[in-house]
Amino acid sequence: MPVDPLEFRRVLGHFPAGVTVVTVRGEDGRPYGLTATAFTSVSLDPPLVLVCVDRKSESFPHFERAGAFAVNFLRLDQRETSQRFARSGGDKFADVPYETVATGSPVLRDRLGFLDCTLVHRYEGGDHVIYVGRVEAADAGPGEPLLYYRGAYRRLAEEGDS
Repeated sequence: MPVDPLEFRRVLGHFPAGVTVVTVRGEDGRPYGLTATAFTSVSLDPPLVLVCVDRKSESFPHFERAGAFAVNFLRLDQRETSQRFARSGGDKFADVPYETVATGSPVLRDRLGFLDCTLVHRYEGGDHVIYVGRVEAADAGPGEPLLYYRGAYRRLAEEGDS
């Protein structure tokens, strides 16, 4: 018998995850994006990553038609950015500077790091779709990552911190 979805979610909440904003360029030329913690590396050679996008997400139709996406790693001081891209409705990119690097996908200028990816695989994953991308450009800078753990934003603890 499968695990109850609410219990599954509760248990998964005990696994800390980095917070990302995943972005695409829509067919209309506009940028779209969402907050995601369902992200991981897949392969070093070739460099592949995956991100899981909820079918109910307002941005989902744009991901379905895009041939590329960017994963932006958020810094500890970017809770507001995470919350902005997690909400439905409105222009999430209003007053959020971004640039394009390799694929045309929006890369946030203010971020801890980014991966700019060409879509290479798409898999059905229950209520989500799994997108695998080949990394075409990447960069990271200084700062502390924004983490999500047990339903709240967290920070890394230094060794010896309690």
